[in-house]
Parts: sequence; C-alpha cells; structure tokens
Amino acid sequence: MKIAILIYNGMTMLDAIGPYEVLAQLPDAEVFFVAKKRGTVKSDTGFVKIKADYNFKDITKADILLIPGATIAFVKVMKDKKTLAWIRNVDKTTKYTTSVCSGSLILASAGLLKGLKATSHWRSINLLKDFDAIPVKERFVHDEKIITAAGVSAGIDMALYLADEIVGEQQSKAIQLMIEYDASPPYNSGNYDFCEPDIIKIAEKKLTLNAKKELSVIDKIANFSTLKKMK
Repeated sequence: MKIAILIYNGMTMLDAIGPYEVLAQLPDAEVFFVAKKRGTVKSDTGFVKIKADYNFKDITKADILLIPGATIAFVKVMKDKKTLAWIRNVDKTTKYTTSVCSGSLILASAGLLKGLKATSHWRSINLLKDFDAIPVKERFVHDEKIITAAGVSAGIDMALYLADEIVGEQQSKAIQLMIEYDASPPYNSGNYDFCEPDIIKIAEKKLTLNAKKELSVIDKIANFSTLKKMK
C-alpha cells in the first residue's frame, strides 16, 4: 500500500500527521512524504519541521494520495503548475485521492473536483464553488474515489473511514485504539454551525492574524483574489 503525502512550506502539520498516524498502520503500508524539492519543510506556525525525502520525480504513482491544507500557503500551491501537474498525474494511478482542510482547494485547482461533492475548512468551503465542486458541510465527504475532510482534526476521522474501506471495521477499530482516539473535547465549539457568534469572531480574527503573519514569509501573495474572498 503506497501512500504519498504532499508536504510544502506553510502547511498545517496535523493535516498530514493526523492521517499519517492512521494510514501508516495499514498492512504493508509504505509512506512517502513528497515535496517539490527534497529537504526540510516548515509548518504554518514555523515551529515544526518535517523532511521530504522524495520529490515529484521520485514518486509518480500511489495507492493513496493525501493533500494537506494550510492557513494561507495553500493559495500559493493552488497556483503552482508543477505541483498541480504532479497531483493530476499521481491521481491517475490512485485508488483513493484525499485531502484535509483547505487541501481540497488544491485538488479543486488541479481540476479533480468538478461536479463532485467535497468539503473543506469552514472558512474556505464556499470557495469550492469557484471550481465547479459541490460544497458539503460534513466531517468528511466521499465522492467517487476522492475523500475530502473538513478542518485539521477531521483528517483523523477521514483516515479511519478510509482504513475501514480498505481493511474493514475490526482492523480500523484496532487502529483507533492504538492511537487512543477517543475524542472528548472540553467544549462543544468545534462545529461552525453550532458555535456561538462571538467565538466565531474570535476564531476569524486569529485566522486572519495567522494569515497575515504567513504572508510576510510566503512570497507576499496578499493580492491573490482568493485571499480577498476569504476576508
């Protein structure tokens, strides 16, 4: 089971590492962290680094392709022709193509979500319409061979669902137990549709501040139309 995970500077680390912890437990799993160039990749916070041992020439096919999202760096990836071409080419070989958070917008930009139902982070989900995808506010959405997950932590749920598709319920339950994924958050504020308006405003402010911080590092992309729509 060959699993290719795209990584890039500014990505949200849990988008990749959450599903990785699940998918790496699949029988005969081979996980490849792939970047445009081999080397170290920094997370959106700048505090965490991960190494890409493989580039696009090294990995040209996979059983599972995973595209993580980002606070703002996904906008740059959406414009990167080489990255989008690699995604399209690998997708031709996959059994499942997946994304977490705003990673679905990268898939959409690659032209892989046209006419399909998909989800994303609550702040970016409506942008899917711009690429002829059908936004659905669910924890994860499976349409044809593509599975998209909502924001960040939803990637774990998506990966467990995918594990069930591949190895069945018992094995997937065992993986869930291995990572002791027994979500019981202290607050019921993880769903946009049921969250208090004042909490949403605070979260939006934090996301905007994080995005502006990223923009000072990532090639000054403040004028992208996609970013304007997100404000």
